[in-house]
Amino acid sequence: MVRHTRESGAKSRAGQEKSATPAAPRPERVAKALARAGIASRREVERLISLGKVAVNGRILESPAVLVTRDDVLTVEGKVVNEPEPTRLWRYHKPVGLVTTHKDPEGRPTVFEHLPEGLPRVLSVGRLDLNSEGLLLLTNDGELARALEMPATGWPRRYRVRALGSITQQKLDRLQEGISVDGVHYGSIDAKLDKVKEGERGANVWITVTLTEGKNREIRKVFEALGLKVNRLMRLAYGPFQLGTLEDGAAEEVGPRVIRELLADFIAPENLPTGDRTTGPLAAPGRRPAGGKAAARLATGNALADPTRKPSRVRAQA
Repeated sequence: MVRHTRESGAKSRAGQEKSATPAAPRPERVAKALARAGIASRREVERLISLGKVAVNGRILESPAVLVTRDDVLTVEGKVVNEPEPTRLWRYHKPVGLVTTHKDPEGRPTVFEHLPEGLPRVLSVGRLDLNSEGLLLLTNDGELARALEMPATGWPRRYRVRALGSITQQKLDRLQEGISVDGVHYGSIDAKLDKVKEGERGANVWITVTLTEGKNREIRKVFEALGLKVNRLMRLAYGPFQLGTLEDGAAEEVGPRVIRELLADFIAPENLPTGDRTTGPLAAPGRRPAGGKAAARLATGNALADPTRKPSRVRAQA
């Protein structure tokens, strides 16, 4: 009995020692590793590889079909890529007149050239075109950006649209069945026409639009097919995240607790942030943060709310 007990104890200790041994680094594709590190999207990383600008342990890559681990040394354009930092996310109020790209071949001003001071290198979750404004999510985690862009998340994206022309709610209701324009099919679109008092109708109509995909210039093309010319388009919500009272050109970080509660399914466990730090908004370049009550509203702004709730006309037109 005694010998059996000792042997069992020895086996138990051996099992504990074995389980305490660190697991080998898990391999992943190089494009995914660099995206998680916030270098660029997977597609952009693959482009950099094709240009010979990515190396693993000193060897220039010729193909993205390479697996790497945390033990490998990755370099992009000769610069060593550090370990991915905890995932961070910002709400940003994109102004009109900026394109959502890091470098525009036409030389137009970009979102990333006009971000508030204090932001690290970030990627955008999707895009807003040159003449669109409103909520744009920014993150240092390329894999998170890619995941949140996919329609599979089911996250509604809500917009406030002003358009020249006239239309009935009955015609807008047909968009819920989807529509094809110039050979491109667009899925279900929920569009609600503002009610206008008798005698107040002008040349423009205001419409609140909710959709779950985001094809290139989708709202503009669909409305044009309906005889409407969009002259203002503002995104108010992306999933549970709201534009709220965030000022034009400003950005505000989403707290770690919210990230853990809402985004854990999209983030590698080792990249989940800890703690519960919160910070106030960062003002647009050349501006000071709003003071007094305005600053208080921004610091505690309604970043999370019902994404299907219709905004007030006053706020939408402000």
